[in-house]
Amino acid sequence: MKTQKFKKLFKASTLALLISTSVSVYAAPQDQIIAIVGSTAILKSDLDQGVAEATHRLQAQKKEIPPQNILQQQVLSQLITHDAQLEQVKKYGLKADEKSLNEAVLKVAQQSGANSLEAFQKKLDAVALGTYELLRNRVAEDLLIQRLSQQQVMSRIKITDLDVENFLKSPEGQAAVGSQVHVLHMRISGEAPASELESIAKAVRTDLKDSNDVKSIEKKFSTAQVKVDGADMGFRPLSDIPTDLAARVTTLEPGQTTDLIPAKDGVHVLKLLEKKSNEQKALVPQFNTRHILIKTSEVVSPENAKQTIDSIYNRLKAGDDFATLASTYSNDPGSARDGGSLGWVSPGMMVPEFDKLMQSSPVNEISKPFQTQFGWHILQVTGTRQQDMTSEYQKRMARQILGERQFESEYDGWLRELRANTYIEIKDPSLDPKKNES
Repeated sequence: MKTQKFKKLFKASTLALLISTSVSVYAAPQDQIIAIVGSTAILKSDLDQGVAEATHRLQAQKKEIPPQNILQQQVLSQLITHDAQLEQVKKYGLKADEKSLNEAVLKVAQQSGANSLEAFQKKLDAVALGTYELLRNRVAEDLLIQRLSQQQVMSRIKITDLDVENFLKSPEGQAAVGSQVHVLHMRISGEAPASELESIAKAVRTDLKDSNDVKSIEKKFSTAQVKVDGADMGFRPLSDIPTDLAARVTTLEPGQTTDLIPAKDGVHVLKLLEKKSNEQKALVPQFNTRHILIKTSEVVSPENAKQTIDSIYNRLKAGDDFATLASTYSNDPGSARDGGSLGWVSPGMMVPEFDKLMQSSPVNEISKPFQTQFGWHILQVTGTRQQDMTSEYQKRMARQILGERQFESEYDGWLRELRANTYIEIKDPSLDPKKNES
């Protein structure tokens, strides 16, 4: 789960460096320490560079620039949070892999008009020697902080099956899965006293329970002082219905009416005629698969494992029973007990080599031995089907939405705890908001 917050932070911290060409890459000889974060010192040159980047960013966005002392406090707070996270990165020993780092730096390069890392390095180092290396280090820090934040915050998010079930029943959840409802809508309004409007609304609701003829009900109860409006709203997405009304509809079964719904423009009553979900189903191909696995170990060399799987393959081709050989020889205890059966397998559940061969194997054909990270395999697909995974898809989507919703608050909470548990000393009192509170 990647949030917009991470994307914005990443873009701001990298692109701003590119355009802040007037900022010195290296600290001045007499640089001043303005804050201590754990074992890290924040220098005045760090703050000056951060302020320059923030100023340029605000100017580019045509936003008002705060007074200098306020901007310095805001930037210092960001630097402290950044360094507090880097302290945790060091604690957990996280390292950025070269492939991901190169891809991230290349994205920054492309945003600045360079099509290769080499061209990008020449462009930056022409401004000031060492700028490319500095940017690369900052991108690496951003990647590591992002990974740390993802790991720490995701571990705090708890979503139960009941949470998912309740969300899917809610108007938001129903709208998310594309639910549509066919609703009759009655509104009772006018100059009559509130008690009279309520009395007529109750009568309208009683008639609506037994009849779908909204125009007849409208005509029956409208008077000089009371206006009754009825409408057949037809099928429409729940997302198109006002939230307060949609919340009432989602709890109804077809044929039921809501209680009276008082509002500024009158009293509303709705009747649900029919409900349907998005007709597009998530059909997933599945493969009824069984396999035999021979692993290498301290006592089974790669050569011996290959010889064993080849011998089993030859016996299968000669007519020996697959289930019997799997139960006898397979090193996958979970499937070996069931004759090698893995049951119905969806694409993406197995490692790539296994998955690709499984999807391309004709039904009942025994594969040649092949190797994965787990050892040597032989597989056989005994059947295929299209499985309706709509319910599972909707539950995964609900978990993702609920997770995104929790992520922001948990992320902010994690940052507060991180700062509270990190040693922080601000040397310059003018930069400490607590000491400047009146």
